[in-house]
Amino acid sequence: MKLLFKQRVFSWLDSYDIYNEYDETAFTVEGRLSWGHRLVIYDRTGNEVGEIREEILTFLPKFRMFIHGQEIGMIQKELTFLKPRFYLTCNDWEIEGSVMEWDYDVFSSKRHIMHVEKQLLNWSDTYTMDIDQDEDALICLMIVLAIDAAKCNRG
Repeated sequence: MKLLFKQRVFSWLDSYDIYNEYDETAFTVEGRLSWGHRLVIYDRTGNEVGEIREEILTFLPKFRMFIHGQEIGMIQKELTFLKPRFYLTCNDWEIEGSVMEWDYDVFSSKRHIMHVEKQLLNWSDTYTMDIDQDEDALICLMIVLAIDAAKCNRG
């Protein structure tokens, strides 16, 4: 499954449109007013399916992930040199980024999960997500949202 992740340019709070390979809306993401990032994810029919909440007062960016109101895990940026890494408590997945912080891969000990690339020269943050299995799309989207929010925090 391929998804195109586009941040809306003219929005007071973070908001994103996520399109599938047929240019159809797969998800929408709306920011909510709160301390730290709070992003609510809706499916194509407008039903709330997930949420990302940033924890504040942490040394490095940390986000809790929820599906249908139930916490499924946490993602936190690790202190590393050169290649960015994120610690993930969901499934047995690991996240590793490129030196320039534009490309990320998510994998487990058993398989590759997703490859993410940031598209350059766009008005807003735009990523292409190549997800190996469709059922992983929502969690993969949460990972990309958290990485983008962590990068945003750095300024």
